[in-house]
Amino acid sequence: MKFVPAQFAAYMQVRSARRNLRALRNYVLVLLAMITAYSVVFHFLMAAEGQRFSWLTGFYWTLTVMSTLGFGDITFKSDAGRLFSMVVLLSGVVFLLIVLPFAFIQFFFAPWLEARSAMRTPREVPDGTAGHVIITHYDPIAVSLTQRLAYQGRPYWVLEPDVKTAMDLHDVGIKVVVGDRDKVETYRALRVERAALVVATGDDYVNTNTVFTAREVCPDVPIVSVVRSADSVDILELAGSTHVLHTPEMLGRALARRTLGGDLRASVIGRFGDLLIAEAPVTGTPLMGKLLADSRLREATGLTVVGVWERGQFMIPAADAVLGPQTALVLAGSEVQMERFSELMAIYSVQDAPVVIVGGGRVGRAVARALDEREVPWRIVEKNPSMAKESGQYVVGSAADREVLERAGLADAAAAVVTTNDDAANIYLTLYIRRLRPELQIVSRATLERNVSTLHRAGADFVMSYASMGANAVYNVLERGDVVMLAEGLEVFRSPIPAALAGRPLAHTKIRETTGCSVVALEIDGEVQISPPPDVLLPRGAELILIGTTEAERLFVERFGR
Repeated sequence: MKFVPAQFAAYMQVRSARRNLRALRNYVLVLLAMITAYSVVFHFLMAAEGQRFSWLTGFYWTLTVMSTLGFGDITFKSDAGRLFSMVVLLSGVVFLLIVLPFAFIQFFFAPWLEARSAMRTPREVPDGTAGHVIITHYDPIAVSLTQRLAYQGRPYWVLEPDVKTAMDLHDVGIKVVVGDRDKVETYRALRVERAALVVATGDDYVNTNTVFTAREVCPDVPIVSVVRSADSVDILELAGSTHVLHTPEMLGRALARRTLGGDLRASVIGRFGDLLIAEAPVTGTPLMGKLLADSRLREATGLTVVGVWERGQFMIPAADAVLGPQTALVLAGSEVQMERFSELMAIYSVQDAPVVIVGGGRVGRAVARALDEREVPWRIVEKNPSMAKESGQYVVGSAADREVLERAGLADAAAAVVTTNDDAANIYLTLYIRRLRPELQIVSRATLERNVSTLHRAGADFVMSYASMGANAVYNVLERGDVVMLAEGLEVFRSPIPAALAGRPLAHTKIRETTGCSVVALEIDGEVQISPPPDVLLPRGAELILIGTTEAERLFVERFGR
């Protein structure tokens, strides 16, 4: 019984509770007036028949007839009395047996159950919480981010104003707090002053309001804002964001890096101090058709091949691996070594053919800008005429129309990049383009992580998801740049040498065998040793730089800690 007041208080917090109670009260008042009127009529009709009953008996008779109990101990003898009894009986069936239960359930019982369930979702984080991440919207980026935070052991809380949505998230294991995003009290309840990071992933207008409100409570907390429009970057910075992530631009550039075209210089995709991670295609170079052991890249440039891409599949390189036309090398080395590689490969280039970009939205235009920087020709296929610029580089029409793709130059294209924000359309178009050009390189965007594998099966060579790329960028801010996503599901990350491995030779740690991660470099006192030999001892206080899939990273954290 001690929980009833708390449950009723929670019920009264539901926005429609007072309105429902007023409706239920009005119905009860009408019902009581009806019972009273019937009792008065009963009294006068009985008096007309010469029967004398008390006023209490009148109410007793009315209730027994309306509820259909009808004991029969009090009856009318006249037709008028019997007709009146029929009216009371029928109105009782409607108002007492049908309308009253429905009204009670609709206006009180169901909302009370909902309020009782809503008590499972907290209105504030536990007292003493610190170092947590506050996520203002549960969108695709938040889905990927919460999964990463969970297996890294980082506390987080998702802010959700709708109670029902919050209950659904709570039921699937998401840590959620109910509150309005534009109220100062909400951020006080979230202990924002002790948070490690606030992540605003709504639209640009909502994010601006969110940042202002959070800043009012705590002027020092780091805030990351995700923006869709380039024009919003400055606005979010003025509002108080410490980091603004222009995700369409980031995704477009990441997709463009994977395309063939132009000269074959190494594209730098990650940096750890003096260590650079880059990718370089093999097609069109003397390396094509050779064994990796015969490429002699290390002798010529000093770079180490730490992995290879083969039609979207990442593999740890083997000495006897054959470098084919679809192979892309993942290289690790210094800036000087990268420049040496680029000087050697700059004389080679892929055929002067355009890259076909499917979709002229923000991501598609970002791909085009990145290709312009590499002096790679491109064509954009855009179905919406209002989004297509008046230029020879835009082809208006559906990419599902073969004639439109032919006008865009697909028959001679160096690569195709599928960039629409509809995963179902991307899967369809990837499959369609793969059928038309079986040997063409296809790079595709996914919005949700769960569709990445489907796009690979449809024929995409590389896939980057908006969700995981955004989550990775946010996590880099949180960890101050300790993770670089090479491609969907593949990352380079650093980790302090676990206590269990300190003092042991690298070969004896069995990191690769037990987790699937490969050691790219060893950093000791700021000095980076690329591709350390197997017999090197791992000193305490040093850091490992590793490459591996998301699953391999999770296994590493579970086995050795972080």
